[in-house]
Amino acid sequence: MGNCRGCSSINTNGRILVVKLIMKIVSISESQSIEKRVAITPDIAKKYISLGLEVHLSKKYAEHLGFKDSDYEEVGAKINDNDDELIKQADIIIQLGLLNDKKISSIKENQTLIGVFNPYLNKDRIDNVVKKKVNVFSLELLPRITRAQSMDILSSQANLAGYKAVIESFANFEKAIPMMMTAAGTVPAAKVLVVGAGVAGLQAIATAKRMGAIVFATDVRMASKEQVESLGGKFLTVEGSENLETDGGYAKEASEDFKKKQEDLLSETLKKIDIVICTALIPGKKAPIILKENMIQNMQPGSVIYDLAAVQGGNTAYTEVDKLIQKNGVKIMGETNILNKLPTSASSLYAKNVFNFVSNLYDNDSKKININLEDEIIEKTLIK
Repeated sequence: MGNCRGCSSINTNGRILVVKLIMKIVSISESQSIEKRVAITPDIAKKYISLGLEVHLSKKYAEHLGFKDSDYEEVGAKINDNDDELIKQADIIIQLGLLNDKKISSIKENQTLIGVFNPYLNKDRIDNVVKKKVNVFSLELLPRITRAQSMDILSSQANLAGYKAVIESFANFEKAIPMMMTAAGTVPAAKVLVVGAGVAGLQAIATAKRMGAIVFATDVRMASKEQVESLGGKFLTVEGSENLETDGGYAKEASEDFKKKQEDLLSETLKKIDIVICTALIPGKKAPIILKENMIQNMQPGSVIYDLAAVQGGNTAYTEVDKLIQKNGVKIMGETNILNKLPTSASSLYAKNVFNFVSNLYDNDSKKININLEDEIIEKTLIK
């Protein structure tokens, strides 16, 4: 018995029974008005169980996505209609965002909480959880290293967001997208500008091109020029550009001189653009306002702007979250969570990303999580 790791002993009438303790992984239903994605799909529940974990979920956990409780039970997961009880018995809790304050109050010492918690915006709430000696891992903090690619929730979700932003924009644009030649004349192709050529921006470029648009793109990172052009987009370069990229591959804040040159370039470009997809974000900071009032006023009536940076303040001077604003005939849109319109696809990718993270965190020998701070993935995502 002394060699049994992860075991507990019980003395029953002079006999010692060895009971193997299995870690419980829990996910509870999110408020669907805020979040329709789920963190565990049935196929991923099966993988957790194969890894040696128990999976416990809220009743009707993913019914809105077409996954019945019986789909989870068939692979070995357990369903409970008491969320507070679920939280209290959990070793690992996996969510999309932060639980509400009432549910957070049920979390206890030594539990592990994994999700996308936006520690820059939710610092006080997260600090209160960490003070309870809870291990909090926020996966948007993953380092950009090869070993972390399979866990990269930002890339998988941004890919879908970039695609959907184009679809939403085109649906609100009252002209054809591809060039059409008819006996009555030619309809010109729509011109699309993508601001920010990260993962979401590159997917937006690819989607717009596939649908027949003429696509332009701009980014402060000169390294993105080749990627944009490989997708068939035209890269707009500010004269005398410097490469404004962090060591981690993210954009960093530009100088005032660069901002002025970029503003002049965009002001002229926007006069002939039909649709703009904004994706520019700076980690840990408010989104930069790139499209100013005078630029939008000079755009053609009927043009559409979709602002993927809306939740972090927006890339335009007029962006309002979850509202369609019209200025001089230009439609400006930005949503709290565009992925609520693709919840099944987004859940599938997110669940796989998180499973890969947990697999790295879980020690199969001891049947416990191993918080090894010498592992860059663990060290960077653990909120201290």
